[in-house]
Amino acid sequence: MFRKILIANRGEIACRIIKTARQLGVSTVAVYSQADRNALHVKLADVAVCIGGAAPKDSYLRGDAIIAAALQTGAEAIHPGYGFLSENPDFVDAVKAAGLVFIGPSADAIRAMGLKDAAKALMEKAGVPVVPGYHGDNQDGAFLAQQAERIGYPVLIKAVAGGGGKGMRRVESAGEFADALRSAKAEAANAFGNDAVLIEKYVAAPRHIEVQVFGDGIDAVHLFERDCSLQRRHQKVIEEAPAPGMTLQMREAMGSAAVKAAKAIGYSGAGTIEFIVDGSEGLRPDRFWFMEMNTRLQVEHPVTEAITGLDLVEWQLRVASGERLPLTQDDIRLNGHAFEARLYAEDVDAGFLPSTGRLAHLAFPTNCRADTGVRTGDEISSWYDPMIAKIITHGPTRDIALSKLSRALDEAQVAGTVTNLTFLAALSRHEGFAKGEVDTGLIARDLAALTAKPESRRREMAMAGLAALHAAAIPNDPLAGFSLWAPLEQCVALEEAGEMLEVRLQLTHPDQAQASIEGDVFTAIRRGSGWSLEGQPDAQVVEAEGFHVYSSGHLLSFRLHDPLDRDQSAGPGGDVTLAPMPGLVRAMLVQAGETVAAGQPLCVLEAMKMEHTLKAVRAGRVAEVFVSEGAQISAGDPLVQLEPEALPHG
Repeated sequence: MFRKILIANRGEIACRIIKTARQLGVSTVAVYSQADRNALHVKLADVAVCIGGAAPKDSYLRGDAIIAAALQTGAEAIHPGYGFLSENPDFVDAVKAAGLVFIGPSADAIRAMGLKDAAKALMEKAGVPVVPGYHGDNQDGAFLAQQAERIGYPVLIKAVAGGGGKGMRRVESAGEFADALRSAKAEAANAFGNDAVLIEKYVAAPRHIEVQVFGDGIDAVHLFERDCSLQRRHQKVIEEAPAPGMTLQMREAMGSAAVKAAKAIGYSGAGTIEFIVDGSEGLRPDRFWFMEMNTRLQVEHPVTEAITGLDLVEWQLRVASGERLPLTQDDIRLNGHAFEARLYAEDVDAGFLPSTGRLAHLAFPTNCRADTGVRTGDEISSWYDPMIAKIITHGPTRDIALSKLSRALDEAQVAGTVTNLTFLAALSRHEGFAKGEVDTGLIARDLAALTAKPESRRREMAMAGLAALHAAAIPNDPLAGFSLWAPLEQCVALEEAGEMLEVRLQLTHPDQAQASIEGDVFTAIRRGSGWSLEGQPDAQVVEAEGFHVYSSGHLLSFRLHDPLDRDQSAGPGGDVTLAPMPGLVRAMLVQAGETVAAGQPLCVLEAMKMEHTLKAVRAGRVAEVFVSEGAQISAGDPLVQLEPEALPHG
């Protein structure tokens, strides 16, 4: 076993690796960017080395600086985590040339699976089923359009060097193909330095089921499957293991195909074989096809650990240090069911746009595993992926594991930035999902129901009002609340989502108060040091740069109304397109004097590893363009201004 390893990553995966290394008595070296100097993984590691600026290209993608840090600190091996350099074969070669061990597969294995078209050809040769499509070298737009016609719409355009949904577009008809191809190629070139794409048939009722494999360069085993069908924009949201509806025959067929794929390239370490499955007629052994192989540890590996009782990072360290596989296939057992929900800093109502901000409060319940790389007070930066945590639950049955996930999401607390927590809680209670009726289109079909707001939020506002007036601090005095001529009343103005309401509070008894909001009256009872509303489910109130009420899977945040705080949105109105987040202007698509139609793309922003196209909210003429391509902008910065609409005559 190694004595010291360097972790070439950040965030929750770096913290996750440090945890297992400590349990094995292995010292750890963290690397960090200038933006991460106070990050959790830096604090947890035994040694930490700064390797450059905030941008990934200036730090976490600098293989030379990472190798130098390993040599400087006496590390024997480098663990890449996932993302960044984890699937870069040139980095693997450089690590080996420096006399260090790469904790992962060989450079040859990564190259074999790194390009989707070549990987599919290799899998076909190895006898693994692949999706119908075009995986050749011809990248001429007209030729690719012909191939799409041959395959039959709908089709998927996918970057050959892609992953995580980047460089991927679904195309429904021939008329959409050219624009989708341009967009996919631009995003692929930006994300991977390679704009080549392939074309595949889009499966009508697709399920994304992947198999965890592990090899030691000689032998390989599988550790069962994970279902990752709950996705939005090709990004996984909730994963589970095993897959609902899985039969022994189907599991044997998929597991055998996955092991065959790993052995075909002499694979060593943790890897995942991803399959697309046609679930329109249940799970059938003749209805799954190879999509790609991820030659690294997956984000969702904890659900596999939960159902097998195994530590995959431990296996990585043991195999990389020269050991054979710890268990044979027959020794690996499946126990129960597990879920993982990805908690992100993102604005669901704004189309899941990434968010930034300081975490004013962060807490997780004890009935779950929470893998995180941040703490209360940490900043969610625009430089990196906006993941806050992975919330994992396990139970003897799927129903129990899902109930535990729903409860854990209800009890998790995060404040200071917009998150998808309420959305995840709603998804965990989705009727179809609860029945195991999952496919990759579920979220898109039911998005309106999953993002519906509570019909009334006055109960939560009453709780926030109690907290705002510090009612819990009222002394336990028999005369508390007594006034000579009329009940003692206090008033507080709260804002939520731009709306302001007044909460009037009357203390009627040492342990009882009434909160009134526009005619609705709630009776509050003091229990211990806190208050609850009589006849209502308990809600948790957290005061952290506002008042955050967690109740029945919903989070509502309020702040005290400041009459001097002017509404900045009342300025330019719809004439100016503002940046919804900090990022980089990747492309400016219009210029001053140009006439645009409603919905026409104006510019493309790159933020948190994804491209976002901003469109005109109305038709008009461009009056001014405030930024140029390559500019780094902040949230709220003006980008494009339209000429004012002409006022009607008369």
